[in-house]
Amino acid sequence: MAWFLSNLKYVAWTALAVAALILIYFAMGVAGYAFSDGAFWEAVLRWGHVLVGIMWIGHLYYFNFTQIPNMPKIPDEQKPAVTKVIAPVALYWFRWGAMLTLITGLLLAWNQGYLLQAYTLGFADDPSFAVPKHILIGIGMWLATIMWFNVWFIIWPNQQKALNIDNKYPNLDAAAKAAAGKTAMLFSRTNTFLSAPMLVAMTGASTLF
Repeated sequence: MAWFLSNLKYVAWTALAVAALILIYFAMGVAGYAFSDGAFWEAVLRWGHVLVGIMWIGHLYYFNFTQIPNMPKIPDEQKPAVTKVIAPVALYWFRWGAMLTLITGLLLAWNQGYLLQAYTLGFADDPSFAVPKHILIGIGMWLATIMWFNVWFIIWPNQQKALNIDNKYPNLDAAAKAAAGKTAMLFSRTNTFLSAPMLVAMTGASTLF
């Protein structure tokens, strides 16, 4: 068994396959949904949305609760192990987790028929601005969209500068790198702040209404 667990690709792909088989069995074999049913795709999208959301927010919390607070404690000669090896890989999963969370969330809202209602915070509802579920999920979607924007257009570009990822900014001086790193940190901390109300809105819309 060690040979299997020692290979991350084996573990990850097999876990996804087993999860997909369980989903298909219970959705089609037990619940009786057809492949073309909206309820089947709701289950698929909801599972995918939660999965990639964990990848995104998990890395956000790793940066803010583990890496950033402990970097000053690491001796200077050991810091490249984090900044040159661990951080670029973590940022890869972080930003693509954010992208896939946004995409699956939009597809799920579209599948459920409330995409417009949520993004307009209920104003698109007929007859009036009066559906609490659409307002609450809309708050969560707007917060998540702001967080996604911060990741792709502020945090990631500034981290590329601060860490000189892929040697894209070889001529930046230390002051410019430090400024970029601070900007990335502040917006990452902003996303950490937004994540709690965002998750309340997302989960509350499904459980309270």
